[in-house]
Amino acid sequence: MNNRKDYKSSKDSDNVILPGDPQGLPDGFSNTVVFVDNAYLIRLKKYLFKEKLKYHLGLFIDSIAQKYGLIVEKIFLYDAPPYQGECPSIHENEMKEKYDKFISLFKKEGITVREGRTQRLKIGNNFIYRQKGVDMLLGIDMIAVIKDYPHVKTVILLTGDSDFVPVVAKLNKYNVKVFLCTYFERKRESPFSRSNYLIKSVSKSIRITKRDFENARL
Repeated sequence: MNNRKDYKSSKDSDNVILPGDPQGLPDGFSNTVVFVDNAYLIRLKKYLFKEKLKYHLGLFIDSIAQKYGLIVEKIFLYDAPPYQGECPSIHENEMKEKYDKFISLFKKEGITVREGRTQRLKIGNNFIYRQKGVDMLLGIDMIAVIKDYPHVKTVILLTGDSDFVPVVAKLNKYNVKVFLCTYFERKRESPFSRSNYLIKSVSKSIRITKRDFENARL
């Protein structure tokens, strides 16, 4: 049933599978499907680490799932290729090549990559870039769990976007629990302020730490 590779950390103390508890955690070794907002994860990694950090996404996700007492059956990752004009510049081509390289690594791990697009807008004399369609794809796939993975009763959502609250509510109606994996700070003007609206909507939430990245370091 699980076609993904299993990854085991060399640090056994960080890989204890937690049993279910009365606060909503599943009993035994329940399977889960994981949905990753990759732009959010990249932004968080850059925020937590000033130096470049290479890490194994599969191991990172498995470690997170184990905190919930879950076994990862499938990972869906959502992103958008860098913007490219009709006649791409050298920089645009370089960015696209770098993006394609990382995406190919994810696919080799058995991760399903779903891509939106990047829109370029000109504001005054400056250009800004925004991802389009990514959140919609993620929301559609989360709802599809009801039909595509009828045996899965818990999914993990890695994001900080409160736009997914309606999706969470829909899954709850079908008795599918959503466990949130996110990061937040109570510091004023922090780029990762706490979204109580999102946190209150899910069955359980866990805060990502620097150690989670470090445990999956390459």
